[in-house]
Amino acid sequence: MPMLIPVPTMIAAAGSKPKLIREYVGRVNSDTAGVSIAHMQSPEGWVEPGQRPDFDEYTVVLRGALHVQAEDGSVLEVAAGQAVIAHRGEWVRYSTPGAQGAEYIAVCLPAFSPDSVHRDAG
Repeated sequence: MPMLIPVPTMIAAAGSKPKLIREYVGRVNSDTAGVSIAHMQSPEGWVEPGQRPDFDEYTVVLRGALHVQAEDGSVLEVAAGQAVIAHRGEWVRYSTPGAQGAEYIAVCLPAFSPDSVHRDAG
């Protein structure tokens, strides 16, 4: 039988400023380990620690722009209406330096977990 997700669960976010994470599907809100789907809103100037996750992350930017830094220092600017794929095992760092911050949907396969994201220390 289909499962209705009536509301998301707010998840604590890592990073330099407060960021809203609303998990609709995932380990917390729907007890789903295979995939997580979250609606993110990060403010201007937000920077997350670098990470080397054990999951693929598919991100669609709805508003503003998301910066995705690779291990070699290169940075992709992902604008509203664009998407980016970060493959498992790749080091990435997400940030929103622009004045609008960013609003985006993130899909992780398998589902995000604090134990599988492998964030940089400090």
